[in-house]
Amino acid sequence: MLNRTDEGYMFDPEIETMPRDQLAALQLCKLKKILRHAYGNVPHYKNTFDAAGVTPSDLKSIHDLVSFPFTTKDELRNNYPFGMFAVPRDEVVRVHTSSGSTGRPTVVGYTMKDLDLWSSLMARTMVCAGTRPGDFVHNALGYGLFTGGLGAHYGAERLGCTVMPVSGGSTGRQIALLRDFGARLLCATPSYALNIAEQADRDGYDIRSGELEIGLFGAEPWSEAMRSELDERLGIKAVDCYGLSEIMGPGVGAECIEARNGFHAWEDCFLFEIIDPETEQPLPMGETGELVITTLAKWAQPMIRFRTRDVTQMTDEPCVCGRTHRRILRITGRNDDMLIIRGVNVFPSQIEAILLDCPDIDPHYQLLVQRTGTMDVVTVETEAKQSVPLDDYAKITNDIENHIKSKIGVTCRVVVLRPGLVPRSEGKAVRVRDLREKE
Repeated sequence: MLNRTDEGYMFDPEIETMPRDQLAALQLCKLKKILRHAYGNVPHYKNTFDAAGVTPSDLKSIHDLVSFPFTTKDELRNNYPFGMFAVPRDEVVRVHTSSGSTGRPTVVGYTMKDLDLWSSLMARTMVCAGTRPGDFVHNALGYGLFTGGLGAHYGAERLGCTVMPVSGGSTGRQIALLRDFGARLLCATPSYALNIAEQADRDGYDIRSGELEIGLFGAEPWSEAMRSELDERLGIKAVDCYGLSEIMGPGVGAECIEARNGFHAWEDCFLFEIIDPETEQPLPMGETGELVITTLAKWAQPMIRFRTRDVTQMTDEPCVCGRTHRRILRITGRNDDMLIIRGVNVFPSQIEAILLDCPDIDPHYQLLVQRTGTMDVVTVETEAKQSVPLDDYAKITNDIENHIKSKIGVTCRVVVLRPGLVPRSEGKAVRVRDLREKE
Protein backbone atom coordinates (compact mmCIF):
# COMPACT_ATOMS: atom_id res chain seq x y z
CA MET A 1 0.00 0.00 0.00
CA LEU A 2 1.44 3.36 -1.03
CA ASN A 3 0.96 6.24 1.38
CA ARG A 4 1.06 9.97 0.84
CA THR A 5 3.74 11.88 2.72
CA ASP A 6 4.25 15.52 3.60
CA GLU A 7 6.48 15.91 0.55
CA GLY A 8 3.46 15.35 -1.66
CA TYR A 9 4.29 12.00 -3.27
CA MET A 10 3.63 8.34 -2.57
CA PHE A 11 5.92 6.38 -0.26
CA ASP A 12 5.71 3.15 1.73
CA PRO A 13 7.63 3.77 4.95
CA GLU A 14 6.62 0.47 6.58
CA ILE A 15 8.48 -1.44 3.84
CA GLU A 16 11.16 0.95 2.62
CA THR A 17 12.45 1.89 6.08
CA MET A 18 11.82 -1.48 7.75
CA PRO A 19 14.45 -2.43 10.35
CA ARG A 20 16.95 -4.96 9.01
CA ASP A 21 15.96 -7.74 11.43
CA GLN A 22 12.29 -7.46 10.42
CA LEU A 23 13.22 -7.39 6.75
CA ALA A 24 15.30 -10.57 7.17
CA ALA A 25 12.42 -12.32 8.93
CA LEU A 26 10.06 -11.32 6.11
CA GLN A 27 12.50 -12.63 3.50
CA LEU A 28 12.86 -15.97 5.27
CA CYS A 29 9.09 -16.45 5.48
CA LYS A 30 8.64 -15.65 1.79
CA LEU A 31 11.67 -17.73 0.77
CA LYS A 32 10.27 -20.87 2.41
CA LYS A 33 6.98 -20.42 0.54
CA ILE A 34 8.55 -19.79 -2.87
CA LEU A 35 10.89 -22.79 -2.55
CA ARG A 36 7.92 -25.05 -1.79
CA HIS A 37 6.02 -23.54 -4.71
CA ALA A 38 8.89 -24.04 -7.15
CA TYR A 39 9.72 -27.56 -5.96
CA GLY A 40 6.11 -28.70 -6.05
CA ASN A 41 5.16 -27.23 -9.42
CA VAL A 42 8.23 -26.97 -11.68
CA PRO A 43 9.76 -30.32 -12.73
CA HIS A 44 13.08 -28.62 -13.45
CA TYR A 45 13.40 -27.42 -9.86
CA LYS A 46 12.35 -30.76 -8.41
CA ASN A 47 14.99 -32.49 -10.52
CA THR A 48 17.80 -30.03 -9.72
CA PHE A 49 16.97 -29.85 -6.01
CA ASP A 50 16.87 -33.65 -5.79
CA ALA A 51 20.16 -33.90 -7.67
CA ALA A 52 21.72 -31.49 -5.17
CA GLY A 53 20.29 -33.49 -2.26
CA VAL A 54 18.12 -30.66 -0.89
CA THR A 55 14.41 -30.04 -0.42
CA PRO A 56 12.56 -26.91 0.73
CA SER A 57 12.30 -28.35 4.25
CA ASP A 58 16.12 -28.15 4.52
CA LEU A 59 15.98 -24.36 4.54
CA LYS A 60 16.03 -23.20 8.17
CA SER A 61 17.70 -19.83 7.66
CA ILE A 62 18.48 -17.56 4.72
CA HIS A 63 22.09 -18.77 4.85
CA ASP A 64 20.91 -22.29 3.94
CA LEU A 65 20.02 -21.03 0.45
CA VAL A 66 23.65 -21.58 -0.62
CA SER A 67 22.92 -25.33 -0.65
CA PHE A 68 20.37 -24.92 -3.43
CA PRO A 69 21.39 -25.01 -7.11
CA PHE A 70 21.64 -21.98 -9.35
CA THR A 71 19.32 -21.22 -12.27
CA THR A 72 20.86 -20.02 -15.53
CA LYS A 73 19.56 -18.49 -18.71
CA ASP A 74 20.48 -21.69 -20.57
CA GLU A 75 18.09 -23.63 -18.35
CA LEU A 76 15.30 -21.23 -19.28
CA ARG A 77 16.08 -21.84 -22.94
CA ASN A 78 16.22 -25.61 -22.43
CA ASN A 79 12.73 -25.52 -20.90
CA TYR A 80 11.28 -23.41 -23.73
CA PRO A 81 8.54 -22.36 -23.95
CA PHE A 82 6.54 -23.01 -20.75
CA GLY A 83 8.59 -25.56 -18.81
CA MET A 84 9.56 -23.11 -16.06
CA PHE A 85 5.99 -22.07 -15.29
CA ALA A 86 4.78 -22.94 -11.79
CA VAL A 87 1.08 -22.40 -12.48
CA PRO A 88 -1.24 -23.77 -15.18
CA ARG A 89 -0.71 -21.98 -18.48
CA ASP A 90 -4.26 -20.57 -18.43
CA GLU A 91 -3.39 -18.68 -15.21
CA VAL A 92 -0.57 -16.87 -17.02
CA VAL A 93 -2.05 -13.59 -18.25
CA ARG A 94 1.05 -12.18 -19.96
CA VAL A 95 4.22 -13.52 -21.57
CA HIS A 96 7.39 -11.64 -22.52
CA THR A 97 10.39 -13.10 -24.34
CA SER A 98 13.94 -12.14 -25.16
CA SER A 99 14.92 -11.47 -28.76
CA GLY A 100 16.28 -14.98 -29.25
CA SER A 101 19.06 -13.55 -31.43
CA THR A 102 21.53 -16.16 -30.14
CA GLY A 103 19.16 -19.14 -30.19
CA ARG A 104 15.94 -19.96 -28.43
CA PRO A 105 14.46 -16.96 -26.62
CA THR A 106 13.92 -16.97 -22.88
CA VAL A 107 10.25 -16.87 -21.92
CA VAL A 108 8.86 -15.18 -18.80
CA GLY A 109 5.27 -15.39 -17.61
CA TYR A 110 3.12 -13.44 -15.15
CA THR A 111 -0.06 -14.13 -13.24
CA MET A 112 -2.42 -11.25 -12.54
CA LYS A 113 -0.97 -11.14 -9.02
CA ASP A 114 2.54 -10.89 -10.49
CA LEU A 115 1.54 -7.97 -12.70
CA ASP A 116 -0.04 -6.20 -9.75
CA LEU A 117 3.20 -6.58 -7.76
CA TRP A 118 5.31 -5.45 -10.71
CA SER A 119 3.23 -2.29 -11.12
CA SER A 120 3.59 -1.50 -7.41
CA LEU A 121 7.35 -2.09 -7.45
CA MET A 122 7.76 0.11 -10.50
CA ALA A 123 5.67 2.82 -8.82
CA ARG A 124 7.98 2.53 -5.80
CA THR A 125 10.96 2.78 -8.12
CA MET A 126 9.65 5.95 -9.72
CA VAL A 127 8.98 7.53 -6.32
CA CYS A 128 12.53 6.66 -5.30
CA ALA A 129 13.73 8.47 -8.44
CA GLY A 130 11.78 11.60 -7.54
CA THR A 131 8.53 11.11 -9.48
CA ARG A 132 5.25 12.34 -7.97
CA PRO A 133 1.58 11.59 -8.67
CA GLY A 134 0.31 13.87 -11.41
CA ASP A 135 3.68 14.10 -13.18
CA PHE A 136 3.66 13.81 -16.96
CA VAL A 137 5.80 10.80 -17.95
CA HIS A 138 7.28 10.57 -21.44
CA ASN A 139 7.92 6.84 -21.92
CA ALA A 140 10.44 6.28 -24.72
CA LEU A 141 11.23 2.69 -23.69
CA GLY A 142 10.26 0.05 -26.22
CA TYR A 143 6.84 -1.57 -25.90
CA GLY A 144 6.22 -5.19 -26.84
CA LEU A 145 8.19 -8.29 -25.87
CA PHE A 146 10.81 -6.10 -24.15
CA THR A 147 9.66 -5.58 -20.54
CA GLY A 148 10.91 -2.01 -20.24
CA GLY A 149 8.09 -0.08 -21.88
CA LEU A 150 5.14 -1.83 -20.26
CA GLY A 151 6.88 -2.03 -16.89
CA ALA A 152 7.39 1.73 -16.76
CA HIS A 153 3.92 2.37 -18.19
CA TYR A 154 1.95 0.46 -15.58
CA GLY A 155 4.18 1.67 -12.75
CA ALA A 156 3.59 5.29 -13.70
CA GLU A 157 -0.16 4.74 -13.98
CA ARG A 158 -0.19 2.98 -10.60
CA LEU A 159 1.51 6.02 -9.12
CA GLY A 160 -1.09 8.34 -10.61
CA CYS A 161 1.00 9.90 -13.35
CA THR A 162 -0.05 10.89 -16.86
CA VAL A 163 1.75 8.60 -19.33
CA MET A 164 2.71 9.36 -22.93
CA PRO A 165 3.35 5.87 -24.41
CA VAL A 166 5.69 7.03 -27.18
CA SER A 167 7.99 3.98 -27.28
CA GLY A 168 11.25 4.29 -29.22
CA GLY A 169 11.85 5.78 -32.65
CA SER A 170 10.57 8.83 -34.54
CA THR A 171 12.99 10.94 -32.56
CA GLY A 172 11.95 14.22 -34.15
CA ARG A 173 8.40 13.61 -33.02
CA GLN A 174 9.67 12.80 -29.51
CA ILE A 175 11.20 16.28 -29.35
CA ALA A 176 7.92 17.91 -30.36
CA LEU A 177 5.99 15.94 -27.73
CA LEU A 178 8.49 16.75 -24.99
CA ARG A 179 8.24 20.42 -25.90
CA ASP A 180 4.46 20.59 -26.28
CA PHE A 181 3.32 18.36 -23.41
CA GLY A 182 5.86 19.43 -20.80
CA ALA A 183 6.89 16.02 -19.46
CA ARG A 184 8.71 16.11 -16.13
CA LEU A 185 10.07 12.53 -16.37
CA LEU A 186 11.73 10.82 -19.34
CA CYS A 187 11.98 7.01 -19.37
CA ALA A 188 14.47 5.66 -21.91
CA THR A 189 17.72 3.80 -22.34
CA PRO A 190 20.61 6.19 -21.66
CA SER A 191 21.94 5.83 -25.19
CA TYR A 192 18.56 6.73 -26.71
CA ALA A 193 18.23 9.70 -24.34
CA LEU A 194 21.46 11.01 -25.85
CA ASN A 195 19.96 10.53 -29.31
CA ILE A 196 17.03 12.68 -28.19
CA ALA A 197 19.43 15.36 -26.96
CA GLU A 198 21.29 15.31 -30.29
CA GLN A 199 18.05 15.57 -32.28
CA ALA A 200 16.92 18.50 -30.14
CA ASP A 201 20.21 20.28 -30.91
CA ARG A 202 19.74 19.66 -34.64
CA ASP A 203 16.18 20.96 -34.43
CA GLY A 204 17.35 24.10 -32.69
CA TYR A 205 15.36 23.33 -29.54
CA ASP A 206 17.02 23.86 -26.17
CA ILE A 207 15.56 20.86 -24.36
CA ARG A 208 17.00 22.20 -21.11
CA SER A 209 14.57 25.12 -21.27
CA GLY A 210 11.55 22.80 -21.00
CA GLU A 211 9.81 21.11 -18.09
CA LEU A 212 11.97 17.98 -18.05
CA GLU A 213 13.61 17.43 -14.65
CA ILE A 214 14.28 13.70 -14.23
CA GLY A 215 15.50 10.90 -16.48
CA LEU A 216 14.82 7.34 -15.35
CA PHE A 217 17.21 5.23 -17.39
CA GLY A 218 18.11 1.55 -17.55
CA ALA A 219 18.31 -1.62 -19.69
CA GLU A 220 22.03 -1.16 -20.45
CA PRO A 221 25.17 -0.50 -18.40
CA TRP A 222 26.26 3.15 -18.27
CA SER A 223 28.93 5.07 -16.48
CA GLU A 224 29.12 8.08 -14.16
CA ALA A 225 30.62 9.99 -17.07
CA MET A 226 27.51 9.17 -19.10
CA ARG A 227 25.35 10.41 -16.21
CA SER A 228 27.17 13.76 -16.27
CA GLU A 229 26.65 13.98 -20.02
CA LEU A 230 22.92 13.26 -19.68
CA ASP A 231 22.55 15.74 -16.82
CA GLU A 232 24.25 18.47 -18.82
CA ARG A 233 22.71 17.91 -22.25
CA LEU A 234 19.14 17.31 -21.07
CA GLY A 235 19.14 19.61 -18.04
CA ILE A 236 17.95 16.80 -15.75
CA LYS A 237 18.94 14.53 -12.92
CA ALA A 238 19.66 11.16 -14.52
CA VAL A 239 18.65 8.26 -12.24
CA ASP A 240 19.47 4.60 -12.83
CA CYS A 241 16.88 1.82 -12.60
CA TYR A 242 17.73 -1.88 -12.35
CA GLY A 243 15.83 -4.91 -13.52
CA LEU A 244 15.91 -7.87 -15.84
CA SER A 245 13.16 -9.77 -17.59
CA GLU A 246 13.95 -13.15 -16.05
CA ILE A 247 13.36 -11.76 -12.56
CA MET A 248 10.47 -9.34 -13.16
CA GLY A 249 11.44 -6.54 -15.52
CA PRO A 250 12.44 -3.01 -14.51
CA GLY A 251 11.75 -2.20 -10.87
CA VAL A 252 14.00 -4.72 -9.11
CA GLY A 253 15.89 -1.77 -7.65
CA ALA A 254 16.39 1.95 -8.14
CA GLU A 255 18.65 4.82 -7.24
CA CYS A 256 17.16 7.47 -5.00
CA ILE A 257 17.05 11.04 -6.25
CA GLU A 258 18.77 12.20 -3.05
CA ALA A 259 22.02 10.23 -3.45
CA ARG A 260 22.07 8.66 -6.94
CA ASN A 261 24.62 6.22 -5.60
CA GLY A 262 23.49 2.62 -6.06
CA PHE A 263 20.15 0.89 -6.52
CA HIS A 264 18.01 0.36 -3.45
CA ALA A 265 17.35 -3.36 -3.95
CA TRP A 266 13.74 -4.17 -3.06
CA GLU A 267 14.57 -6.88 -0.57
CA ASP A 268 10.98 -7.53 0.48
CA CYS A 269 10.42 -9.13 -2.95
CA PHE A 270 13.89 -10.36 -3.95
CA LEU A 271 16.85 -11.97 -2.21
CA PHE A 272 20.28 -10.88 -3.44
CA GLU A 273 23.67 -12.60 -3.30
CA ILE A 274 27.11 -11.74 -4.64
CA ILE A 275 29.18 -14.75 -5.70
CA ASP A 276 32.59 -15.40 -7.14
CA PRO A 277 31.69 -16.37 -10.73
CA GLU A 278 34.53 -18.90 -10.89
CA THR A 279 34.17 -20.71 -7.54
CA GLU A 280 30.40 -19.96 -7.25
CA GLN A 281 30.93 -19.25 -3.55
CA PRO A 282 29.26 -16.30 -1.77
CA LEU A 283 31.39 -13.19 -1.29
CA PRO A 284 31.39 -10.89 1.75
CA MET A 285 29.50 -7.60 1.69
CA GLY A 286 31.38 -5.00 -0.34
CA GLU A 287 33.33 -7.37 -2.58
CA THR A 288 32.83 -7.36 -6.35
CA GLY A 289 31.34 -10.40 -8.02
CA GLU A 290 28.31 -11.71 -9.90
CA LEU A 291 24.83 -10.77 -8.74
CA VAL A 292 22.47 -13.69 -8.02
CA ILE A 293 18.76 -13.07 -7.41
CA THR A 294 15.94 -15.21 -5.98
CA THR A 295 12.38 -14.02 -6.46
CA LEU A 296 10.30 -14.07 -3.27
CA ALA A 297 6.88 -13.22 -4.66
CA LYS A 298 6.67 -14.16 -8.35
CA TRP A 299 4.22 -17.01 -8.73
CA ALA A 300 3.94 -17.75 -12.44
CA GLN A 301 7.67 -18.30 -12.79
CA PRO A 302 9.77 -18.25 -9.63
CA MET A 303 13.52 -17.87 -10.13
CA ILE A 304 15.73 -19.61 -7.57
CA ARG A 305 19.31 -18.29 -7.36
CA PHE A 306 19.26 -16.88 -10.89
CA ARG A 307 22.74 -16.00 -12.14
CA THR A 308 22.32 -12.56 -13.69
CA ARG A 309 25.90 -12.36 -15.04
CA ASP A 310 25.90 -8.73 -13.88
CA VAL A 311 29.15 -7.72 -12.18
CA THR A 312 28.70 -5.45 -9.18
CA GLN A 313 28.91 -5.22 -5.39
CA MET A 314 26.44 -4.51 -2.61
CA THR A 315 26.65 -2.18 0.37
CA ASP A 316 24.76 -2.03 3.63
CA GLU A 317 25.98 1.48 4.45
CA PRO A 318 23.11 3.84 5.43
CA CYS A 319 21.73 6.08 2.69
CA VAL A 320 20.84 9.74 3.15
CA CYS A 321 17.28 9.03 1.94
CA GLY A 322 16.59 6.83 4.99
CA ARG A 323 15.70 3.64 3.09
CA THR A 324 17.05 0.53 4.78
CA HIS A 325 17.15 -1.78 1.76
CA ARG A 326 20.73 -2.58 0.79
CA ARG A 327 22.11 -0.99 -2.33
CA ILE A 328 23.49 -2.62 -5.46
CA LEU A 329 26.31 -0.41 -6.66
CA ARG A 330 26.72 0.48 -10.31
CA ILE A 331 26.78 -2.49 -12.69
CA THR A 332 30.25 -2.41 -14.21
CA GLY A 333 29.49 -4.99 -16.89
CA ARG A 334 28.32 -8.52 -17.52
CA ASN A 335 30.39 -11.68 -17.33
CA ASP A 336 29.22 -12.58 -20.81
CA ASP A 337 30.08 -9.08 -22.17
CA MET A 338 33.56 -9.08 -20.68
CA LEU A 339 36.36 -9.13 -23.24
CA ILE A 340 39.69 -10.80 -22.51
CA ILE A 341 42.29 -8.84 -24.44
CA ARG A 342 45.82 -10.21 -24.14
CA GLY A 343 44.92 -11.68 -20.77
CA VAL A 344 43.31 -8.50 -19.42
CA ASN A 345 39.61 -8.44 -18.50
CA VAL A 346 37.93 -5.44 -20.12
CA PHE A 347 34.34 -4.21 -19.85
CA PRO A 348 32.88 -1.83 -22.46
CA SER A 349 31.89 0.58 -19.68
CA GLN A 350 35.58 1.06 -18.79
CA ILE A 351 36.32 2.28 -22.31
CA GLU A 352 33.16 4.40 -22.28
CA ALA A 353 34.37 6.25 -19.20
CA ILE A 354 37.67 7.08 -20.89
CA LEU A 355 35.94 8.32 -24.04
CA LEU A 356 33.60 10.55 -22.07
CA ASP A 357 36.57 12.11 -20.28
CA CYS A 358 37.75 13.39 -23.66
CA PRO A 359 36.22 16.85 -24.29
CA ASP A 360 36.41 16.46 -28.08
CA ILE A 361 34.47 13.17 -28.23
CA ASP A 362 30.72 12.62 -28.32
CA PRO A 363 29.36 9.72 -26.19
CA HIS A 364 28.79 7.30 -29.05
CA TYR A 365 31.04 4.32 -29.65
CA GLN A 366 31.28 0.69 -30.72
CA LEU A 367 33.91 -1.92 -29.99
CA LEU A 368 34.84 -4.18 -32.89
CA VAL A 369 36.37 -7.47 -31.72
CA GLN A 370 38.44 -9.42 -34.24
CA ARG A 371 40.96 -12.24 -34.01
CA THR A 372 44.47 -12.06 -35.40
CA GLY A 373 46.06 -15.47 -35.13
CA THR A 374 45.36 -16.59 -31.57
CA MET A 375 44.92 -13.05 -30.20
CA ASP A 376 41.76 -10.95 -29.88
CA VAL A 377 42.10 -7.39 -31.13
CA VAL A 378 39.73 -4.54 -30.25
CA THR A 379 39.07 -1.50 -32.42
CA VAL A 380 37.29 1.40 -30.74
CA GLU A 381 35.13 3.42 -33.12
CA THR A 382 33.98 6.74 -31.71
CA GLU A 383 32.90 10.20 -32.92
CA ALA A 384 34.37 13.65 -32.72
CA LYS A 385 32.17 16.55 -31.67
CA GLN A 386 30.76 18.69 -34.46
CA SER A 387 33.06 21.60 -33.61
CA VAL A 388 36.30 19.58 -33.84
CA PRO A 389 38.32 20.16 -37.07
CA LEU A 390 39.49 17.15 -39.08
CA ASP A 391 43.11 18.15 -38.55
CA ASP A 392 42.73 17.36 -34.84
CA TYR A 393 41.49 13.78 -35.31
CA ALA A 394 44.97 12.21 -35.36
CA LYS A 395 45.99 13.81 -32.06
CA ILE A 396 42.68 12.82 -30.41
CA THR A 397 43.16 9.25 -31.63
CA ASN A 398 46.66 9.07 -30.16
CA ASP A 399 45.52 10.57 -26.84
CA ILE A 400 42.67 8.07 -26.42
CA GLU A 401 44.88 5.10 -27.29
CA ASN A 402 47.38 6.23 -24.65
CA HIS A 403 44.67 6.73 -22.03
CA ILE A 404 43.21 3.27 -22.63
CA LYS A 405 46.67 1.74 -22.37
CA SER A 406 47.57 3.58 -19.17
CA LYS A 407 44.23 3.19 -17.37
CA ILE A 408 43.10 -0.31 -18.45
CA GLY A 409 46.38 -1.89 -19.49
CA VAL A 410 45.48 -2.99 -23.02
CA THR A 411 46.39 -1.73 -26.45
CA CYS A 412 43.41 -0.86 -28.64
CA ARG A 413 43.21 0.67 -32.08
CA VAL A 414 41.06 3.82 -31.98
CA VAL A 415 39.22 5.25 -34.99
CA VAL A 416 37.74 8.73 -34.60
CA LEU A 417 34.84 9.19 -37.02
CA ARG A 418 32.95 12.25 -38.15
CA PRO A 419 29.75 13.11 -36.25
CA GLY A 420 26.81 10.79 -36.93
CA LEU A 421 28.79 7.83 -38.30
CA VAL A 422 28.55 5.53 -35.26
CA PRO A 423 25.23 3.62 -35.59
CA ARG A 424 22.46 4.86 -33.28
CA SER A 425 19.97 2.67 -31.44
CA GLU A 426 16.34 3.35 -30.54
CA GLY A 427 16.51 0.76 -27.74
CA LYS A 428 19.47 -0.94 -26.13
CA ALA A 429 22.73 0.28 -27.61
CA VAL A 430 24.89 -2.27 -29.42
CA ARG A 431 28.28 -1.54 -27.90
CA VAL A 432 30.19 -4.64 -29.04
CA ARG A 433 30.30 -6.07 -32.55
CA ASP A 434 31.95 -9.46 -32.34
CA LEU A 435 33.42 -10.24 -35.76
CA ARG A 436 35.42 -13.29 -34.66
CA GLU A 437 32.90 -15.92 -35.80
CA LYS A 438 32.60 -14.28 -39.22
CA GLU A 439 36.28 -14.38 -40.00
